[in-house]
Amino acid sequence: MNYQTERAEIVAYGKKLITERLTTGTGGNISRYLPAEQVMLISPSGIPYFETQPEDIVVMDLAGNVVEGTRKPSSEYELHSIFYRERQDVFSVVHTHSEYATTFACLHQAIEPLHYIIGSIGEKVRCCAYKTYGTFELAQEAFDFIQQDHGILLGNHGVLAIGKDVESAFSVAKDIEFLAKLDYRARCIGQPVLLNEEQMQVVIEKFATYGQ
Repeated sequence: MNYQTERAEIVAYGKKLITERLTTGTGGNISRYLPAEQVMLISPSGIPYFETQPEDIVVMDLAGNVVEGTRKPSSEYELHSIFYRERQDVFSVVHTHSEYATTFACLHQAIEPLHYIIGSIGEKVRCCAYKTYGTFELAQEAFDFIQQDHGILLGNHGVLAIGKDVESAFSVAKDIEFLAKLDYRARCIGQPVLLNEEQMQVVIEKFATYGQ
């Protein structure tokens, strides 16, 4: 079995989708792209995360063909592969159905800049139009809409996060749920005070050099 380290990583982060309350059941999916081999590894369709084994992870080429594995890949493989085909800076995609963020997605309502952590994603967390799950139309809509942001809401669906590795994409998905929860709770009390454009530009610039 090839790619044992990468398979184990996807299994581990799949479990974190559940423990971090970013999805329920078998919702959501995770992938990682290996540019040297031009393959992506993606979580399988319909297997509970705590039952998924490394050998269940599916290896695919970017045309949608299974290269290695006996399982059916996630139905959202197009949503992942389009980023690896069309962008040179994306090496992982994480898709979740986290509760608060999906609430905003069902309203087609952006999460506004009420907290500086939104700078890790963009000026706001925007919401794209609804497209049927598991279709190229959804993949194209998400790809066209995300532009230079690191995550978006998928209308009437959930969250899409991208990153340089699984850890960073997962972190974006967590940040989006954190922000959605803050926005929801703040609106239960009053009207959130938003950061202005100048303040957001400073934050975005600082996030560009954040970390080691």
